[in-house]
Amino acid sequence: MEKFTRISIEDYTYDLPVERIASYPLEKRDESALLFYREGITEKKSFQDIAKLLPGESLVVFNNTKVVQARLLFHKDTGAHIEIFCLEPAGEIKDIQLAFQEKKNSSWFCLVGNAKKWKQGSLSIKTINGLELKVTKGERLKDGYVVHFQWNNESVSFAEILEDAGKTPLPPYISRNAEESDKERYQTIFARHSGSVAAPTAGLHFTDKVLKDLRENNIETTHVTLHVGAGTFKPVSTQTMKDHDMHNEQIMISRHTMQLLKKHCEGEIISVGTTSLRTLESIYWLGVKLKQGYAFGDDGFSISQWEPYENPGNNLPDPETAVSNVLEYMDEAGLDIIHGETSLIILPGYDVKMASILVTNFHQPRSTLLLLVAAFVGDDWKKIYNFALSNDFRFLSYGDSCLLFKTKN
Repeated sequence: MEKFTRISIEDYTYDLPVERIASYPLEKRDESALLFYREGITEKKSFQDIAKLLPGESLVVFNNTKVVQARLLFHKDTGAHIEIFCLEPAGEIKDIQLAFQEKKNSSWFCLVGNAKKWKQGSLSIKTINGLELKVTKGERLKDGYVVHFQWNNESVSFAEILEDAGKTPLPPYISRNAEESDKERYQTIFARHSGSVAAPTAGLHFTDKVLKDLRENNIETTHVTLHVGAGTFKPVSTQTMKDHDMHNEQIMISRHTMQLLKKHCEGEIISVGTTSLRTLESIYWLGVKLKQGYAFGDDGFSISQWEPYENPGNNLPDPETAVSNVLEYMDEAGLDIIHGETSLIILPGYDVKMASILVTNFHQPRSTLLLLVAAFVGDDWKKIYNFALSNDFRFLSYGDSCLLFKTKN
């Protein structure tokens, strides 16, 4: 445990020139470059060829979360601009899916831009469809506020309000305003379940053509859901990982996906994105906990930040057994979908259990996402990023992609 908490973030940074950060996506999703890494060898390829580079009879796991138009802009009579960024439900309903279906009013924890100019009273805007949306600033919490929303049509859900009046929540390192085209391009083609304030960007490169190529190569696909929170962009500000609080995110997995995971545990599982990988590893640790007598109720299961590092490694089950434990629980409880939350942090030295291949974009210096990549490929992360910087790869959310084969411990 101590060797993980003592990891210094200074060992996981690099110089990223601002001009290497992609401000816009390429015109065609699958025309991005692909950095291919396996057994110490690094090459530049095209994402269009990814199906040929993956082993047949394998399983590709996508995150099918959908990005919410979570940024709302208000203009006061004084000319001041107030920006409200919805992060997570703050009312009695904590489940994101259910909170989006609330009618007439809803309360959310929000970041508020220019909050000093919003001293009291409510703000209002007219949505595209003519509804009036009123907002009132509530309790101040760490890093934000509780904001209360009200609108004048009880047949309209909060999700519809945001879709109508909100803007795409582009990451803070993209220094431009969101445009209409971002509503489509900052969304995967398989996005289904609304709840994220950031895209699972590794999935942005996939097209119907690429998915067809996967099928023709006898590669199966399935989906998990992890709703990406704004914490994914939060740099590590502490010197060591001991004092870093990992963000918590809601996840959801179907029985069908669990059955496919069990089928492929002895073969190759490809995780598309760090969010999918965190979900897969959380499933493993849920299986461990269930075998140890863990029980959870209607609120779902929970995997804490340091839980895996406190578990003795010599008595851990193999991935197939852990997945079987979850399936058995679902059978006994009559569940087709299992849901919960995870704040699992994957650090260098962690042994990834559920995936042997990772598709991912390039990540910010000093980020937990870069630490996850270092856990997957070891110290070669430096070689990979130096290669990318030297070979004109585009970085971060709208940038190019990596195909990383796990380094064996």
